[in-house]
Amino acid sequence: MIYKFKEYIPVIHESSFIHPQAAVTGNVIIGKDCYIGPGAALRGDWGQIIIEDGCNVQENCTIHMFPGVTVLLREGAHIGHGAIIHGATIGKNCLVGMNAVIMDNVELGDESIVGALTFIKQDEKIPPRSLVAGNPGKIIKEVSDDMIAWKTEGTRLYQLLPAECRKFLKKRQPLRVKPEKIPLQPAIYRPPGK
Repeated sequence: MIYKFKEYIPVIHESSFIHPQAAVTGNVIIGKDCYIGPGAALRGDWGQIIIEDGCNVQENCTIHMFPGVTVLLREGAHIGHGAIIHGATIGKNCLVGMNAVIMDNVELGDESIVGALTFIKQDEKIPPRSLVAGNPGKIIKEVSDDMIAWKTEGTRLYQLLPAECRKFLKKRQPLRVKPEKIPLQPAIYRPPGK
């Protein structure tokens, strides 16, 4: 759902896909080819949220801030399931792992990777290409070219997902069958063009 808050109406590029069960509120700008998953809450009521081109915010993520703050996800940022971004700047082509929490005034350098369940405390400045993990988050090592290639390919799939959702995602009633008649379906995903 898209919600106006005071004078602010979210601005969303037509190529992006916002799941109907996501909540995008107020002063939010979403660029091209972005995917916002179900259960995500982007709440631009006290400040601004800018999601640049090619980002994805997956299921059950929360993006919010203290009053007067801008949250920025730079191009190609990849926010894993259940993560919380509160008043932070996420650099270009970063990966934030599942259920990670990134607090106020954090600046996550470009092409950094944050491990699942990591907590980055407020005011941290993380250099580019850092692998961060733990609670509190610590820089473990520098991100390799292979790690960035792997991350970039995963994000590319999410950049293709908005078009696929518009084409294939349809609200339907389930098929009703007896439990012993449930067909097994292979878990095979083929990206477009493969």
